[in-house]
Amino acid sequence: MFVKDTQDQTLIKVLDVTDLINPQNNEIQGRQQAGEEEQPPQAYEKSRLQFPSGEALPECWTNPDYKLQQRPTPQ
Repeated sequence: MFVKDTQDQTLIKVLDVTDLINPQNNEIQGRQQAGEEEQPPQAYEKSRLQFPSGEALPECWTNPDYKLQQRPTPQ
């Protein structure tokens, strides 16, 4: 799976999709897609990533309290 770095617009190949969708992880391991040579893996903060289309990552992938914020308040 690929995502895009919002700061420099480069494509990042996600090495473990589980890290990407786990809201407890603030960063993922990925490889920058630059040229034909495979780049070394490095850490990327999820707050800097988006889908290649420009769409933001789902909040349930980035916010560990997502479900708590969605609950209606008791009356």
